Amino acid sequence: MARMVVRVTLEEIEQYRAELADDPIALRSLEMIEDCEGDLEDAAIALALHVGQEPDQSDHWLDGVAKRWRVALCSGELKENLLAGSVREAVRSLSTDTMLPSALATPIALYVLKTGVETFCQPLQEKL
Repeated sequence: MARMVVRVTLEEIEQYRAELADDPIALRSLEMIEDCEGDLEDAAIALALHVGQEPDQSDHWLDGVAKRWRVALCSGELKENLLAGSVREAVRSLSTDTMLPSALATPIALYVLKTGVETFCQPLQEKL
């Protein structure tokens, strides 16, 4: 199955840079996303390697990681922040309230936003 490329535009990166200006880790993550021409998957893999993780595949790796954190992403304040489009608060919550490496919080939050919060969270709702 072909990889679905989830990208953010240069304009979106600039917007997120302004929103995340007080978070140096998020800014480094955005730099990596920009270096990867907005490709969230490529950037997340590169960031994972920087924090000592060893991604086991290059296709759908970001989707798999995001799904592992779906319960956190799709509940309470974190989901509300994503639905409101508050990247700063979502990244902060992921970085401080979960064991997810902070460098991956930005690409994962953006991935969930770009794929659609409700769509991403729907499988969890169906199981409840």
